[in-house]
Amino acid sequence: MSLVRLMGFTTLTCGCVTGRYREVGSNREITYIEEKSTACASSGHVRNQPVSADRVAHGFNPVVAVRA
Repeated sequence: MSLVRLMGFTTLTCGCVTGRYREVGSNREITYIEEKSTACASSGHVRNQPVSADRVAHGFNPVVAVRA
């Protein structure tokens, strides 16, 4: 667990609210979905999950395809 500093909030066009945080030790910026909108159709928007480019929500890589 690392210490983070809140940088601000943003409302996306889908209605979800994101929070931007900066890790104090590394200065890495992380964006989390703070609240998911009831009108949002994106399965990638999950409350309290990161949506930064270097971290994928749910812990999986969306490029990997599952074969039946």
